[in-house]
Amino acid sequence: MSLLSTSARRALHSTCATRALSTKAARASSSAPKYPFAFLPANSLHPKPGRTKGLTEIRGPYYAPVTKTYLDELLSDWGGYVDGIKFAGGSFSLMPEDRLRALIDTAHKHDCYVSTGGFVERVLASSAGNPQVISKYLTACKNMGFDVLELSSGFLSIPTDDWAALIDFTARHGLKPKPEVGIQWGAGGDASIAELESAGTRDPKWLIDRARAFLDAGAYMIMIESEGITENVRAWRTDVISAVTSALPPEKIMFEAADPAAFAYHIQTQGAHANLFVDHSQIVQLACLRRGIWGAGSTFGRIVTFDQSMQEVG
Repeated sequence: MSLLSTSARRALHSTCATRALSTKAARASSSAPKYPFAFLPANSLHPKPGRTKGLTEIRGPYYAPVTKTYLDELLSDWGGYVDGIKFAGGSFSLMPEDRLRALIDTAHKHDCYVSTGGFVERVLASSAGNPQVISKYLTACKNMGFDVLELSSGFLSIPTDDWAALIDFTARHGLKPKPEVGIQWGAGGDASIAELESAGTRDPKWLIDRARAFLDAGAYMIMIESEGITENVRAWRTDVISAVTSALPPEKIMFEAADPAAFAYHIQTQGAHANLFVDHSQIVQLACLRRGIWGAGSTFGRIVTFDQSMQEVG
């Protein structure tokens, strides 16, 4: 029998729990990065993990190799400003399993999600939409540690209901479905302006209607394809950007903007909390722009935030 009374045991338990929490908090504080210039004014950003707006997704291996060592070093310096890593062109399907898993684990170590990019487009085309093949692909992605599965169809004609069903199918495999929609037919192949013009574009309402249907089907976010809007066009379709941002929830849309002029425009028009996809080489420039410490002539000193609930990154 215990020599301590019930009240004494409760008090002792409470004291031990308090000490444990204090020790944990102290360790977290000691491991938190120190910013020597945090005294200088800069825009506030919501911290990681758990950031829901002002997301930055970066391109991983494709136009340039991105190794585990490179990614680890990159995120050690700039991981506080990066939320997701996206493969492109199905590059992950060419990597040895141990190297791919190491790359994904490195991203997770820095609290970044990992996206497949839109490779399901290739899987759909090569399998004629066979559900068994698609399921095998989704299962393999989940087993490798992917978090997000982008569902693009720039080269494909797929009924909206089928696309919505694929979103639900993806979610039931434990992955976050992220459909990519745009106005440009044949987007994603880096075609010339003339080729894309001859292919034609869709009405912005088509994009918005499908985005809404996909959100209703369980999409966690919509990726807005840049081709036909700010990429491979003679003049930017700012009317499309305006239509999208007016019609859809800002926390549910992410714009492709792998060009400094394009992401600067999105920050200028939507503010520092715009969700953007950029190349891994552009993290620093975008971070400086979001924090309002630097910019071009049109943005220098003009990007500001105000939200009492936000905390400083630095």
